Amino acid sequence: MNDVKLVAAFAENKPGQVAHFTAILANANINIRWLAVASTGPYGVMKFLVSDPELACHAFKHEGLIAKLVDALAIEVPDQPGRLHAVAECLARQHINLDNASGFIANNRAFLVIEVSDHAPAREVLQQHGFRILAQNELPL
Repeated sequence: MNDVKLVAAFAENKPGQVAHFTAILANANINIRWLAVASTGPYGVMKFLVSDPELACHAFKHEGLIAKLVDALAIEVPDQPGRLHAVAECLARQHINLDNASGFIANNRAFLVIEVSDHAPAREVLQQHGFRILAQNELPL
């Protein structure tokens, strides 16, 4: 299985929250490779791709915060126009909903991190179309 683990942490939408959460990770010697912040009204969620997701989740919970591990797929794609579209279209043809998606560039390589409700068919269809699905230890962490 090539799922990656993200850490989802829930927080109030107020100044200083990102600093608070990143301080916890820094104090636990956890390296952050990717961060997404989304908020609606007074609350939000931060998702982290980190060097040690289990330790990060534990560190947040130790501080009394609400956090959980989230399965995602990491896809290496060529760094060129249309690659996100190709992934989205591939999933859409199979009626697989793309719940969340984001991307980043590292070491001249492009990566998409996606969340879908059912990983097995998504992984299968993406691999059939030539996309490389990465395991956690294959990411540039």
